Amino acid sequence: MSNPNEPKDPLLLDHEADGIKELDNNLPRWWVWLFYLTIVFAVGYMGHYPVLKAGDFSKQGGIQVSEYKVEMAVGDAIKVAAQSKFEASIATLEPSKDQAVLSQGRQTFITLCAPCHRLDGGGLVGPNLCDDYWIHGPKFSDNLKVILNGVPDKGMLSWKSQIKPQQIFAVASYIQGFRGTKPPENQAPAEQKPNAFE
Repeated sequence: MSNPNEPKDPLLLDHEADGIKELDNNLPRWWVWLFYLTIVFAVGYMGHYPVLKAGDFSKQGGIQVSEYKVEMAVGDAIKVAAQSKFEASIATLEPSKDQAVLSQGRQTFITLCAPCHRLDGGGLVGPNLCDDYWIHGPKFSDNLKVILNGVPDKGMLSWKSQIKPQQIFAVASYIQGFRGTKPPENQAPAEQKPNAFE
């Protein structure tokens, strides 16, 4: 409890809680000027972008849309460069024997390829991947090109816009492991079915 005869500090507020008194100190000058600066910035920002629609705001949706378009253009350029580099190196690539790559390829195959080629590669809608009668060529590079570009007239999707080059390489490496296997109920080789996937 405070002494009533004690002179009162002019900065001391009138309330008290648990013997603690609060001083009404002025804020530091640097803090006050920083606060004023944020107000000036907010007014300038509002005037520059939403009101005047200046800068990168554009009339097609605002700053976020504009930034999104810029980022997408950068991303697309990176993607095109990666695909071009991958496509240029296809002829020299060999199937990977790395278990991590094959595991990634297996996961991609199960998710994207098995619905048409079966889990064991024996073929359903898509051709048998276990025999040596590969319609578009027997080489690893042929397999990469088919996965990359697809065969639209036969219903095979082009995966280059949907999965990364390293995923295409991984799944092609995994598919190479099917060659020579004998899964049950596999499709007859393509050469023995003249009307299938020619």
